[in-house]
Amino acid sequence: MAYDEYLADRIKNQLKEKKANFTDQKMMGGLLFKMDNKMLCGIHIDKKYGDSLLMARIGEDAYLKELEKPHCLPMDFTGRPMKGYIFVTPEGFDSEEDLSYWLDLCIAFNPLAKASKPRKKTS
Repeated sequence: MAYDEYLADRIKNQLKEKKANFTDQKMMGGLLFKMDNKMLCGIHIDKKYGDSLLMARIGEDAYLKELEKPHCLPMDFTGRPMKGYIFVTPEGFDSEEDLSYWLDLCIAFNPLAKASKPRKKTS
């Protein structure tokens, strides 16, 4: 199953409106959005949930507060939640206003986020 292309277009349009300098990258059936070479947000197909989820990198300060919202889940790929990252279910980003809220949180945290170390290319 591929990622939700309609959601990808919505995210791209909003990031352009916000004048965010971003790139996107396909990853394991999903799509990752990066700003300043750091993960900003993404689209993840969750087999357990059965739908596309918005991955949002919002930082640890916002993490606990946002997890209290009904459409937020801890981002958990390995059985261990990643602090500072959440999944938002489709009901939580259905409107453009809701999607904008999550993207604003991601953009606000981005300058504080640490970039991943680049992987060495193998020949």
